Amino acid sequence: MSASAIALNRFGLGARSDEPAPADPQRWLLSQFDKYEALPAPWKAVARTPALLEVWLAQQRAARQAPEGQRAGIREAYLRKGREEYVAAAGARANSALQTSTPFVERLVHFWSNHFAVSVDKLLVVGLAGSFEADAIRPHVMGRFEDLLLAVLRHPAMLLYLDQAQSIGPGSRAGARAQDRQLRGRGINENLAREILELHTLGVRSGYTQEDVTEFARALTGWTLPADDMVDGAAATFRFVPALHEPGARTLLGRSYAEGGEQQARDIIHALVTSPATARHIARKLARHFVGDEPPPALVERLANAFSRTGGDLASVYRELVTSPEAWQPAGAKFKSPWDWAISTYRALGRNEMPAMQSTNLLAQLGQPVWRPGSPAGYDDGSATWAAPDALLRRVEVAQRIAMQAGDAIDARSLAPRVLPGGALSDVTADAIARAESGSTALALLLVSPEFLRR
Repeated sequence: MSASAIALNRFGLGARSDEPAPADPQRWLLSQFDKYEALPAPWKAVARTPALLEVWLAQQRAARQAPEGQRAGIREAYLRKGREEYVAAAGARANSALQTSTPFVERLVHFWSNHFAVSVDKLLVVGLAGSFEADAIRPHVMGRFEDLLLAVLRHPAMLLYLDQAQSIGPGSRAGARAQDRQLRGRGINENLAREILELHTLGVRSGYTQEDVTEFARALTGWTLPADDMVDGAAATFRFVPALHEPGARTLLGRSYAEGGEQQARDIIHALVTSPATARHIARKLARHFVGDEPPPALVERLANAFSRTGGDLASVYRELVTSPEAWQPAGAKFKSPWDWAISTYRALGRNEMPAMQSTNLLAQLGQPVWRPGSPAGYDDGSATWAAPDALLRRVEVAQRIAMQAGDAIDARSLAPRVLPGGALSDVTADAIARAESGSTALALLLVSPEFLRR
């Protein structure tokens, strides 16, 4: 596989049939850092976080004030609107991936959105998942990891998904009023604290204990949503409420943190971000995503060093990845996820957009519905997850349908070397395409060929 094919498929989102392969692949990737547009055209018509949160707060207020028999209808109306927002945002995501002139950075958006996963099978977040990617992920993928992490943790989708908005310190002023009917049964919730440690920063088996989780959860109490009766609710998407915060000093991973309200948790987060364990965890996940399921240890170490040396400057880490020789080994080591395969398929066909509902249904059919991994761990990045026989059968069925719709309008024989450039197309696949009994059969063979299924 040539360097241009690696740049287009492993780092990017697949070659477009109407664009030439990059003459200098490494420079092409690095040049995207300065060209990246945080909110591209397809996203501009999608509702943003402040407006969506105002709808959520209004629904909460209406449900609280309505008679018991009307509350279910209010919630159902909110969920219907949320599903509409979800489909629109998922469509914007797909169309951005098809149109982008910075496919490497666009892939990084998808990587971080999965690293900090929320899942719309928890219906509370169905209308907010798109704005989570638009407002918490997209603006920060070229910045500092700590800024990205804070934007994620303070976004309403994450606060609702991991129940942080319900967390109350038992020793706080609100905790003392636990007999209040609105607060009854609520206490400290450890979900967000646990996932920050396990998934977002240090990683599993990095030495933290259950007591560290609990202490961190205590520090995070008070991190919540604006109240639904706030006058300026539309302008704010996060607030710290001192009355919910568990008072006292905290000890986490052997280090003490003085009482300090919101700053206490921020100090803990800063310590986590600067931990060598976090640098290794992020480095390994990036290397696994771009290079192979078992990434070279030397590459992981260099990425971790770049992370630590620069204080988590993500662009520096990406630059180290792009300039590492291990990332350019010719074997196609990564099997495409359904998302990767679908986007690369439509890019190969020269498509610039898809109807929102079509793209949403397609990803659901392929087994990777957008923003619905089912757990905070996100979708698995390993090849074995996506290479199972039933998953391959789904791709064959979709490829056949796409090919039948295209008919003979697309010549797969000439298309194949353009989307698998620089020797990426094997003689066996080229011969099979050439011998196909029809144009549609030839195109289907290309889309499910071993070379096209890997990146």
